[in-house]
Amino acid sequence: MLHKSFFLGHGKVALVICLTVSCIFLLSTCINDSKNKNDVGQDNYKKYVGSSVCENCHKDVYEKHLQTEHHLSSAPPNGKNISGSFEKGKNVFNFDEVTNVTMEKRDSGFYQVAYRAGREVTKARMDIVVGSGRKGQSYLHWVGNRLVQLPITFFTPANQWSNSPGYLPNKVSFNRPITSRCLECHSTYFETTGVTEMGLDEFDHNKIIYAVDCEKCRGPAAAHVEFHTKNPGIKEAKFIVNPGKLPRERLLDLCALCHGGASKKIKPSFQFQAGDTISNYFTFSPTDPNIANIDVHGNQLGLLSRSKCFTVGNVTCINCHNAHENEDGKMQVFSERCMTCHSEGHGKSCKMTTTIGPAITQNCVDCHMPKQPSHAVAVYLEGANTPTPALMRTHYITTYPKESKKVLAIMKKPNSVKPVKGD
Repeated sequence: MLHKSFFLGHGKVALVICLTVSCIFLLSTCINDSKNKNDVGQDNYKKYVGSSVCENCHKDVYEKHLQTEHHLSSAPPNGKNISGSFEKGKNVFNFDEVTNVTMEKRDSGFYQVAYRAGREVTKARMDIVVGSGRKGQSYLHWVGNRLVQLPITFFTPANQWSNSPGYLPNKVSFNRPITSRCLECHSTYFETTGVTEMGLDEFDHNKIIYAVDCEKCRGPAAAHVEFHTKNPGIKEAKFIVNPGKLPRERLLDLCALCHGGASKKIKPSFQFQAGDTISNYFTFSPTDPNIANIDVHGNQLGLLSRSKCFTVGNVTCINCHNAHENEDGKMQVFSERCMTCHSEGHGKSCKMTTTIGPAITQNCVDCHMPKQPSHAVAVYLEGANTPTPALMRTHYITTYPKESKKVLAIMKKPNSVKPVKGD
């Protein structure tokens, strides 16, 4: 065990993660609802089949989905899916002159190992990878049937290991509890088996469906697979949800599960399914009327709902996002979707069209949805006294004059290339 002077102590259950699109960083905003004993004994695992079964009938969609951030939101570690380096000289995070955590590959797996004055003090295996790595990755460790978040995260924008989001700088802790609500946004299913006297969730190691996969957005598929296996001639999908055919409010509820801001569950985790009314399962904190106070991380719906595209145009998440494909950085693809409404003939064309010309169709996003720093997701890089925030695309769609000037300056340059890729 780690010496008391080296430990941060029993960490409070943090408002952590979620993935984002993630990704990983939803871990920084999870709500601690683990004391809800109604979670215990909810054996719904048998209703799921896992997305690999979907490949039998939906091979093309399945294979494309494997590259998405949703699919990469959680998984057991296999070496290839850990973003950070284990190479000597690149695998150490120093907390001070004598204290560090080193990422090491050992015979029994990948570890974060705490050292003090060159002596190993404690270690913990990376048992679960959380996050696609686009913004970063965090790592979870089994302590019996509980899960804790490890102290070191890989922060992709800086291409280096960092203190995990929400952790205090210059302190080492291996005991931050992970709740079922955290996992709800980074997986399809975790079976909760109990709650400790301290109110910490316990899970079944063998009843897990990693990643935000097919059944997260369409509902458990065991009955669907059984029916169509017995009735191959029936092409109409039975016992499964098509999100694209849901009423607008129910579709938004589905996305709000992880992208709707701070919430408190009133029913057990993993009970909400596609097509349900989310207010029957969660209460959400009122969205701050000041747009500047709505964080770009974790409350995309709160920002979108303040936009004219939402209030006047009735836009939903799937008008812009194809959940079946990895579209990261495809600015022109997103811009083409903007142009379905904002083009000549619709009466809503961009005022900068005459200035920029045809290139306007290549990048609507940097002007109207620029990246902004997250207040909730920030990490301490080695040696830093101030946190480095993750930059994320705002979903408050409006005009940003300063950002537009930057884009215009790039487009006016002779032989200018297309604007830099974004998310």
